[in-house]
Amino acid sequence: MNDAAPVTGGCLCGAVRYTLVAEPVAARQCWCRLCQYLAAGSATTNVIVPRAALTLNGALADYASHADSGNAMHRHFCPSCGTPVGGYAGVRAHLYVLRVGTLDDPDHYPPQATIWTDAAPRWALIDRDKPCHIGQPAATGAS
Repeated sequence: MNDAAPVTGGCLCGAVRYTLVAEPVAARQCWCRLCQYLAAGSATTNVIVPRAALTLNGALADYASHADSGNAMHRHFCPSCGTPVGGYAGVRAHLYVLRVGTLDDPDHYPPQATIWTDAAPRWALIDRDKPCHIGQPAATGAS
């Protein structure tokens, strides 16, 4: 991968831990309706990372569904405490979407953009100083 210092994280109860050894492809907030369910009413804040650079330890439950983008998604969570850890889209299985709240230091990767702003409730706080996309942005290169 690269010479990035390892970044670590895990779930609330500690049953799931991970180590990331590469910089993310992207860091963003998502306001799609499905992410609002996952975040209990807010946006999810995520880093998209090369899956080969991520080592996950501990059992994860998998919930398969289709995202608003139409992609088949696998969402992973700790079966003990319920913490949403991340997941991946079937069409881009080489990438993994980690929930920033599971990072040991959530300040490490602040969001660079916001997606699915058209699905956000009127009261949503969206940083308009960063790029905003009304839906799913086009995949570019690694993302």
